[in-house]
Amino acid sequence: MTPSEPTETRTEARSKQTATLAEIAREAGVSAPTVSKVLNGRADVAPATRTRVEDLLRAHGYRRRRAEATRSPLIDLVFHELESAWAMEVIRGVEDVARDAGLSVVLSESAGRLTPGRTWADQVAARRPHGVVLVLSGLDESQRALLTSRSIPFVVMDPAGDPGADVPSIGATNWQGGLAATRHLVELGHRRIGAISGPPQMMCSRARVDGYRAALETAGLPVDTGLIMTGDFHHETGYRLGRELLARPDRPTAVFAGNDLQALGCYEAARELGLRIPEDVSVVGFDDLPVARWVGPPLTTVRQPLTEMAEAAARLVLELGRSTSEEAPTATRVELATSLVVRASTAPPTP
Repeated sequence: MTPSEPTETRTEARSKQTATLAEIAREAGVSAPTVSKVLNGRADVAPATRTRVEDLLRAHGYRRRRAEATRSPLIDLVFHELESAWAMEVIRGVEDVARDAGLSVVLSESAGRLTPGRTWADQVAARRPHGVVLVLSGLDESQRALLTSRSIPFVVMDPAGDPGADVPSIGATNWQGGLAATRHLVELGHRRIGAISGPPQMMCSRARVDGYRAALETAGLPVDTGLIMTGDFHHETGYRLGRELLARPDRPTAVFAGNDLQALGCYEAARELGLRIPEDVSVVGFDDLPVARWVGPPLTTVRQPLTEMAEAAARLVLELGRSTSEEAPTATRVELATSLVVRASTAPPTP
């Protein structure tokens, strides 16, 4: 290779990229600087023009060269909801990785929506962070295209739905966790086991209930759909649905809750009904939040490695940011193991 060849290669790449931008500008009927403004997330572009340019960037599969994509020292961390100790465990994991990399973390909440709004995507494009970690949520096609065109990598942690084969994601063995929790109750001698699930549109919620069903079926026990209550992952729902289950004349002798907050709501319902845990009803949660060790009685639960999952998501998004298409990470869909933590909230049923 002669000394001139690398310069020629860079020049050809630069020309190809310039031609692509010029083509997009011509098709959109705007100037090249306007296309550049859209790419940089500038606000001084008319909404209709921005939409037209974004559509063309997506149609052309335009991806900004990494050398051009000057990044801010940030990781964007997006939650669909922030009001829980669960979120704090995730924040801790992402911040640990970001701190080691000399980065800061920007928190966003999508107000309960599983897909952030369009305004959020524009703001991220303008910030140009090192990457985005989305928790219990996802991106629509236009948002994915917008981040891809800016070379902003993203990873979904505990995806709400199927993220797609090409979307990097970090999850946990939710099905195995539901199986282990229910099998523990069966092995203690329980035969009527209630379940309180999270939102049915969330993959993790469905997987936990599927594991519960599998444990009952494997033990030769019927799956009573009347004992499966569907709600959300909040304490209030655990209380309301737990009370509904435990007030029944044929109440279950044990309850598997979809997360620790629901389990603690079930604790409250049991106390109001004059039931003792675990003498009258056993309760199992999911997550192993710090509070699970300190409630009375300490909660048997499935440990979901939240901090480790968050660390893995942050490391993966940084690795994607450093990679070229030829050296992309080989493992971009990862599930970390859950484990059952037995404490004092479960016992054999009273004869």
